[in-house]
Amino acid sequence: MIILDGKRTAQTIRSELKARVDLATANGSRSPGLCVINVGENKASLTYVRNKTLAAQEVGIRAETCQLNAETPEDVLLAKISELNHRHDIDAMLVQLPLPAHISASKCLLAIDPAKDVDGFHPENAGRLTLGMPGIKPCTPIGIMELLRRYNLSLQGSKACVVGRSNLVGKPLALLLAEPLEFANATVTLCHSKTRNLANECRQADFLFLAMGQPKFITREYVKEGAVVIDVGINHTKDGLCGDADFEALKPIVKAITPVPGGVGPMTVAMLLQNTISVWEKNMHKRGA
Repeated sequence: MIILDGKRTAQTIRSELKARVDLATANGSRSPGLCVINVGENKASLTYVRNKTLAAQEVGIRAETCQLNAETPEDVLLAKISELNHRHDIDAMLVQLPLPAHISASKCLLAIDPAKDVDGFHPENAGRLTLGMPGIKPCTPIGIMELLRRYNLSLQGSKACVVGRSNLVGKPLALLLAEPLEFANATVTLCHSKTRNLANECRQADFLFLAMGQPKFITREYVKEGAVVIDVGINHTKDGLCGDADFEALKPIVKAITPVPGGVGPMTVAMLLQNTISVWEKNMHKRGA
């Protein structure tokens, strides 16, 4: 049984990204620029923003944080996004979710220049993913794919089951799993709260991806022996963080499994950095051409 160490894998990726930035800046390129916008004092959001900016700085990205108070009017946030869209030293940006209730998240995400949309949430990038076209892809789904690739766990011809149909994880992940690529090409089932006999659907999967937000919901009866389980869930319980899978119960029967914490989470941050650097490299190539 393999425990898929996202923390260690992400650190390897960050070292590789730092080498790319160091080489380019040593040859005269400016540093990559990332801006993270956060509205309000949500403790989890503040932690995520701090972790993202520290990780970015570690690999040589010039990371800015735009912290706005919870009462910030929607038009002020939209004006800030517009300003960042026009800054040539900012290659990528993101708006940390959730936003206060009086601000439309969809309106703000639509306002971001798709070429700077480092989270891959803009409809243009979502559409490109659907059509198999080049574009910025969401960090968690591509982090999962990269983790599988680094552990040489190919989905070629396998049955994959994704539990959770969110626009941020479940839907884009299902699309990536079915892509005609070396480590993909799976036959994908996308399950959700209305799926009948969920356990039966899950048991048929060679690869099971969990993005439900239900602590330790997936027990042995849901998982066939020898399956690979990728747990995206991050649930806060009285006993601490846990995933959607009953990790200890599944360890004896699975081929591989991600822990929570230390599995998918670090890979998401690593892909945020990779997306930022990829956009920056594209911009540097354009300006050097």
